[in-house]
Amino acid sequence: MSKTQLFDLDGKIAFVSGASRGIGEAIAKLLAQQGAHVIVSSRKLEGCQHVADAITAAGGKATAVACHIGEMEQISQVFAGIKEKFGRLDILVNNAATNPQFCNVLDTDLGAFQKTVDVNIRGYFFMSVEAGKLMRENGGGSIINVASINGISPGIFQGIYSVTKAAVINMTKVFAKECAQFGIRCNALLPGLTDTKFASALVKNDAILKQALTQIPLKRVADPSEMAGAVLYLASDASSYTTGVALNVDGGFLS
Repeated sequence: MSKTQLFDLDGKIAFVSGASRGIGEAIAKLLAQQGAHVIVSSRKLEGCQHVADAITAAGGKATAVACHIGEMEQISQVFAGIKEKFGRLDILVNNAATNPQFCNVLDTDLGAFQKTVDVNIRGYFFMSVEAGKLMRENGGGSIINVASINGISPGIFQGIYSVTKAAVINMTKVFAKECAQFGIRCNALLPGLTDTKFASALVKNDAILKQALTQIPLKRVADPSEMAGAVLYLASDASSYTTGVALNVDGGFLS
């Protein structure tokens, strides 16, 4: 009896944004481990190159590319480069996000509001549009949006971030419905509290962490690697009949 090939990504081209650290780095490394050629991307090339080098050193395939998804021109440039170099894209993981403000909703700064919307909504949307066009040309693909449990249950002092993550969940359903005819699936990952630099304001504050853990049945913070397995499922043939789903990986927080 042979092992399943359901999670095999050999020959696939995958793009992971926000992949220089944290959840994105864990996702990039696992997809590469399963055989995908991973385009490792974030705003700064140096961090991406470090991850790409680690993947290559482990026997995988990776390319580092700088892209700030809050800048429309950079999105256009990066996809022109993907088309020229690879001619296809099979997997897009929209993971890069921003959360520049931690305050009462009434104190929301317009600049922080605009930055959060530009990256978390507009960035995800047009990354998906460009990836979807490439996928349509090649018979399909899988788009995975990293949203957040905050999109369902807003995080305290994370107003506009929570609003954008709710938009990402709905955006996922839009692309799932309209792109299914092209063989493109679109799903969302909803991470719970995860030990990353991005979540350090929560994880490193003992009072906030203690309160948060009372609401998590598993009573602990997640490791970034614990998010990667769910993304592998959504990226692979194991989820061939799964689209439009928002998958909670949150230690039971939303249950």
